[in-house]
Amino acid sequence: MGDSQIWYLEEVDLFKILCPRKAAMMDEKHSLNEFAKDAFIYMEEDPSDQIYLIAQGRVKIGGYTADGKEIVRAILGAGEVFGEMALAGETRRADFAQAMDNDTQLCKMSIEDLQEMMRSNQPLNLQMIKLIGFRLRKLERRIDALVFKDARTRIVEFLTDLAEEKGQKVGYEVMVKNHFTHKDIAKLTGTSRQTVTTILNELKEKNLITFDRRRILIRDLEALQNS
Repeated sequence: MGDSQIWYLEEVDLFKILCPRKAAMMDEKHSLNEFAKDAFIYMEEDPSDQIYLIAQGRVKIGGYTADGKEIVRAILGAGEVFGEMALAGETRRADFAQAMDNDTQLCKMSIEDLQEMMRSNQPLNLQMIKLIGFRLRKLERRIDALVFKDARTRIVEFLTDLAEEKGQKVGYEVMVKNHFTHKDIAKLTGTSRQTVTTILNELKEKNLITFDRRRILIRDLEALQNS
């Protein structure tokens, strides 16, 4: 699946670095935080001085338009990192982070501590640079899709990106553990929940995908991309 699965690189175990349960020797500097559903982890304009890894649950990253409409930029699950833009010079948050599930658990580290570790850990340093670059490229692609592509294309590209980033390949098929509702996909693709349901059912009828609440199975990734 290429270097898109950057937070799972074998060279660097971010759970070991950021999670106190995997790095007992660093308990004094690391903390495990729990959040209830809909609780905000940080808001726009909050100080950008921590990086977070999700140990359990899901987190929504988003912002607001001038008229107060919510824009969802990402929905992240266990094992994924957020808040990394502080490493690129962000001093105040440009978005918000909100827990989507009860008992969402996060491991966090101060940017100063992470930067100190990066100075002496070249694989970690490279991985964090890749993470920032990957997130920026993904955001640019999403903006292009919203401006230039129709709803069906945006949803198909969402599925293919999901497969490439988080899928497990079995023969010609790719299985993705699914933590997205139709409403989530609609927010991430700038469509409606009804449109998402209609297009997913169409793809299912064509035997390109099957899905339930726990997983999405892509029968043939190339065929889906060309559909």
